[in-house]
Amino acid sequence: MVCPYDYHVHFYFDQNTVTSARQICEDVRDKFSVPMGRVHEKNVGPHPRWSCVLTVPVEKFGDVISWVSLNRAGLTVFIHPNTGDDLKDHRDHAIWMGEMLALDLTVFD
Repeated sequence: MVCPYDYHVHFYFDQNTVTSARQICEDVRDKFSVPMGRVHEKNVGPHPRWSCVLTVPVEKFGDVISWVSLNRAGLTVFIHPNTGDDLKDHRDHAIWMGEMLALDLTVFD
C-alpha cells in the first residue's frame, strides 16, 4: 500500500547545538535527496525549541529514520506524518527520538 502523505522530521536544538544540527540536517538532505526547511533560531508553530524540518516521502522513511536514529548526535528529533489533520498528526501519531517535549497544540485550534 502506498501512503498518500509524507513525514516531517524536526530536529530540535539551541544556541549550543545549532551548528551541529544544521550539519546533520544538511547531511540528511544531501544523502537522501529530501527537502530541508529553514534553520529556525526561534520557536516556530507548535515547536518548543529552535528547529529545522526535513520533508521525507514515505518511500524513503525507513532509510532516513534508520540513519537519523544513529546519527542525531544527541539531538531531540520529533517525527510526524502529514495526513491533513495537523492536530492528530502532532499529538496522536508522533514519534520521538530523545527527550519528549510538550508541543503548543493550541496553534491548531
